[in-house]
Amino acid sequence: MKRATLAVVSVLALTSALTACSGGEDKPSAAPTTPKAKQITPAQRLAKVVVTKDDLPGYNVSEPEAEYAFAKSSDEITVDKPGCAPLAHAMNQLPLGEPQADLTRSAGAGYGKESTYITLASYEPAAEAESLLAGLAKAVPQCGGGFTAKAGKNTTAYDSVTAEKGTTSGAVAFRSTMTFRGVTHTLRTEAVRDGDVLAVYFAVNGFAIADSTRPSDAKMPARVVRAQNSKLAQ
Repeated sequence: MKRATLAVVSVLALTSALTACSGGEDKPSAAPTTPKAKQITPAQRLAKVVVTKDDLPGYNVSEPEAEYAFAKSSDEITVDKPGCAPLAHAMNQLPLGEPQADLTRSAGAGYGKESTYITLASYEPAAEAESLLAGLAKAVPQCGGGFTAKAGKNTTAYDSVTAEKGTTSGAVAFRSTMTFRGVTHTLRTEAVRDGDVLAVYFAVNGFAIADSTRPSDAKMPARVVRAQNSKLAQ
């Protein structure tokens, strides 16, 4: 299993106003106009509300490296049970559906400890976010017996999927298990909607999986979820 990460670049544009004057007869001057407020793009909005190190003291918050991604886009993923596709996307830092914008961050508490991946995605209209969250909830019981996801040369077989109570109200939460080199690992996922934004959290102990000699049982850190949900609600 591979961990993932992305890079976000922000670009600022500067504009200037030009005025002209003419000789000859005096002409009435143009009435002053009030410049329109610059519209913030969906991508810029997500970049402003995603958690940073300042929001999570003791955590290293960073953008995942693209080379370790299971897949670059949801189109690259195939599953043996099509109804389980939303779960495969959620557990591999890919947005559900077709958002206006999305980004991912990794929050880790230190070497050897589990990491939590946070994927934010914004939708238009907001009802789309609600529908996708409902679809994720519906997929959990349908995929209880597990499923296999593939993307290029990468393959992950999930042995089981079980619904759980989330760390926050209104969340869709579940745990999944996978076996790597004969060792079982438990992963946890939680998704929450705030208006037109879906926040998907995925907890995994990648160090234990890479070690391949000890099992792991990643917990969803309520502190990380609270910090991100609080910024979305501002």
